[in-house]
Amino acid sequence: MAKAPNTEIAFSFFNEIGIINQLASNAFEQELPLGLTISQFGVLNWFIRVDSEATPGRLATAFMVTKGAMTNTLKKLEDKGFVEIRIDENSARRKLVTMTVEGKQARQEALKAVEPLLKELLGEVSRKELEASLPFLQKVRMFLDERRYSE
Repeated sequence: MAKAPNTEIAFSFFNEIGIINQLASNAFEQELPLGLTISQFGVLNWFIRVDSEATPGRLATAFMVTKGAMTNTLKKLEDKGFVEIRIDENSARRKLVTMTVEGKQARQEALKAVEPLLKELLGEVSRKELEASLPFLQKVRMFLDERRYSE
């Protein structure tokens, strides 16, 4: 059997990631509590993973969505009491977003809610296999992340 060209392998790789993302997002969202969507959970997770404060524009850039889409997500999170949106003291035209204590608790509750799904995965794929895949996946993520700023 002839080897597929490198670009076909690369396409298959990204195709699998896309399918995994779609399936995982759907599975996660079905388990999320408090009426959270995967987008809302992603924002809460971003605050834990990246920074404690951000402008709506920075978040829109990070999630590669329009400012309008991010504003909508942030408004829903604010209505739930999970983020606070305030005017920047240094620039009245700019808003700053922070996660509230309730937002941190909601994220923890969401993680608890998806635990059965994660345990089910660990029944099929070992912790060792997952750990071994992380450096490679992080390398691909960093490549794509850096590339989006160079265009």
